[in-house]
Amino acid sequence: MLNEVYYVKSLEEDFSTKTLKGTQKVNFQTVQDMIKTGVIKPNTKSFGREMRLAGTIINKNYLKTYRPHGIIFQTNEQPDCILPFDLVLLSATDDIIVHYYRIKNNLHVYYNHSLIPGFEKFIFKDFNKMIKEIPSPEVAWKEVNEFRMKNGYKKLPTSKYRLVEYNEVIFNRPIKVKPVALYGYRKETRKLAHEIGLPSYVSAKLFYNRWETHK
Repeated sequence: MLNEVYYVKSLEEDFSTKTLKGTQKVNFQTVQDMIKTGVIKPNTKSFGREMRLAGTIINKNYLKTYRPHGIIFQTNEQPDCILPFDLVLLSATDDIIVHYYRIKNNLHVYYNHSLIPGFEKFIFKDFNKMIKEIPSPEVAWKEVNEFRMKNGYKKLPTSKYRLVEYNEVIFNRPIKVKPVALYGYRKETRKLAHEIGLPSYVSAKLFYNRWETHK
């Protein structure tokens, strides 16, 4: 039986995931394939970590998403780890880019940084435990800045705050899912959702608020 946790996998505008093949970004899995197979596959390899599937648990304190469109789903499988912010904030560099479109042609460089030693303090196995220790983006922002400055990096400017507004849930394997809805503000989202038989919402936040109201 599925638990009452909703996950988001943000997707690119064509509603697919991408992966790196050498230095080139290539198509990896379409949302149609996710619906047909009931499986979402790991597509990201970066920061010296193993191949992973990165998503977000939507929660009253975390209603933002990495991209403005994607798929909402449920799963009985447990994440391998959970972070209270985007993993990139733990990378050993002061050159952290917020907006994906600025680095999409240089992902092989951007994702080649190592992680700051001691980063494991922000890795959790249980979402409720994470929320208890780091209950909000405001707390996450304070703690990750203290960690980075303690290790010799500059304080993050407020322009990077967006990277703590969503959590990052990581699976290191393909996972079986129950697709729930698509989200996105473009009219193409509504059209695609109709074609594949799912409801659509302008944002994951709107979905969550309606679910909370009617549960």
